[in-house]
Amino acid sequence: MELFDILDAAGRVIGVAPRSECHGNPELIHRAVHVLVFDADGRLYLQKRSSRKMIEPGKWDSSVGGHLESGESYETAAKRETTEELGFLPDNLIYLFSFEIRNRIESENINSYCTVFTGSIVPHPEEIDAGRFWSAEEIGDSLGGEIFTPSFEKEYELLSRCDNPVAARHFSCSKR
Repeated sequence: MELFDILDAAGRVIGVAPRSECHGNPELIHRAVHVLVFDADGRLYLQKRSSRKMIEPGKWDSSVGGHLESGESYETAAKRETTEELGFLPDNLIYLFSFEIRNRIESENINSYCTVFTGSIVPHPEEIDAGRFWSAEEIGDSLGGEIFTPSFEKEYELLSRCDNPVAARHFSCSKR
């Protein structure tokens, strides 16, 4: 059974609950991590969530997304989730920003990281239906078209304002 730390409004751990209780009860704030994987050309890898997922099935999402196990650090979870979902261990994770998702299904406090990877990506077949690298223009043209998860659209907006050098390279032609 997967156990998640439950947080108060200030982000302090106040308890533990199973995954099954956290999804479906937005009162239970828990932690998640995202990793945005760029290639050498500055394109962003996105995964198409499995059609079997409970939340946002079949939509395009961040390169990697997952929950922290109880007591786990964000960075450890980012490395674990990247290995599980995409088949490689990132050796150059860079923290980008934190944000919150609050909806009728769940409440998550998310830390986003990025990495540059030029090797082979092997998507986990039970987690991901498809995956590919997208240019900033392709993503921009598709925003608001309901092909992306709401979480990714929020994260992408934050990424577009981020001063991180990797993010800046991705937005070199469209930075505001």
